[in-house]
Amino acid sequence: MRSFKPTSCGRKTSLTLRRSIFYARPEEIDHERYVTAEYYVESPLTVSKAGEQIATEESIGTWTELTTTTERIQRSLAAKVFKWKGKAKGFVTVAFPNELFDAENGGIPNILSIVAGNLFGLSSLKNVRLLDIELPKSIVQFFPGPKFGIRELRKIAGTLENGRPHLGTIVKPKVGLTPEETARVAYEAAKGGVDFIKDDETLGNQRFCPLEDRVAKVMEALDKAKSETGRHVFYAVNVTGNYDSMMKMVEVAISHGANMIMIDVLTAGFSAVQRLAQDPSIKVPLHIHRTMHSAMTRNPRHGIHTMVITKLMRLAGADQAHTGAAAGKMEKMVKEQRKIAQAARDEWHGLKPTFPVASGGIHPGIAATNFEVLGNDLVINAGGGIHGHPLGTRAGATAMRQAIDAWMEKIPAIEYAKTHHELKIALKHWGYRYLKED
Repeated sequence: MRSFKPTSCGRKTSLTLRRSIFYARPEEIDHERYVTAEYYVESPLTVSKAGEQIATEESIGTWTELTTTTERIQRSLAAKVFKWKGKAKGFVTVAFPNELFDAENGGIPNILSIVAGNLFGLSSLKNVRLLDIELPKSIVQFFPGPKFGIRELRKIAGTLENGRPHLGTIVKPKVGLTPEETARVAYEAAKGGVDFIKDDETLGNQRFCPLEDRVAKVMEALDKAKSETGRHVFYAVNVTGNYDSMMKMVEVAISHGANMIMIDVLTAGFSAVQRLAQDPSIKVPLHIHRTMHSAMTRNPRHGIHTMVITKLMRLAGADQAHTGAAAGKMEKMVKEQRKIAQAARDEWHGLKPTFPVASGGIHPGIAATNFEVLGNDLVINAGGGIHGHPLGTRAGATAMRQAIDAWMEKIPAIEYAKTHHELKIALKHWGYRYLKED
């Protein structure tokens, strides 16, 4: 979170703040006893008063004075504004007492209902964006976190020693391929050098590509590729659906050899991810997609920041999670993307780290920028940037692996391409752009 202190107040305002149960000094907030949330606000009110509106609405208050509020409730459950910066617009941080939360039973839905609940509809706030949250160990301990984490995924893939970025691909076109056609695409991608293959977020159990047949044929193709290359390739099967169907699809997928499961977290819900992560019978990693996230994350003045969604995906049990790319067709804020990817990997009260996934418009010509910003503990996911290669899927995967190899050898891709045919064609087709951070 940003570090800032309350701006200076006049004597009258200072007295008001001291009297209010919804304010505290920064030194009065014990971060093991509070969940803290940082917001950007725009309001006709001052930033501090806008923060008070959030603290009031999301803890014990409402729009009017109550006759039912007791001193005990006020003393123990009132949220506290303890940092702010700005006047009519700016940043404010609110501390919510741990006692407000039921992490054990309510889980992430309960957390979101408090830190991201009715506040978005408050008429006193023109815009409000939840930027970040910090959770104490006493809350985090109720969540599984990743079952495998980066190290275990690297051990399975055989990349623990060299530490290179993992290469992933999405089967394209998004929908329409039969199980046999999907398996052929997967085989070509595996032969070309990918570590990971996933269904698209829109592919489930449609009649043109039934999940049972798709998994059986894809895993057969990947077994064949492994016998020829010696390399293990993950296949993330999309089981997103209503609860009963999801659990049935998981069972079918694993019984047919699936070695990874995929969930669209914002459409299925964080609880769906947590349910799978906590099930001891599900012994495969979870790949978590964030489709629909831009409805909340795209507007820089309103909604919920990707940082929050990333932390919650990890909390729920994501072994891999889409966190955004530094160069591609979607994200633009490079410095923010680095912080988000790092949040997936940082030490967090003992949770295993999540493998961040960069996806969306990725091709060999911009791979190095993503590694420069996001680091090597990254899954770089190319769909069109592999299957759109002029020589086909296998060559597209090879070109992406060559871009990774160039990065690991500290050779610019444009130079590496002089002796690597597939990469040379890819750079000619899509171009080359490398951003080096200061």
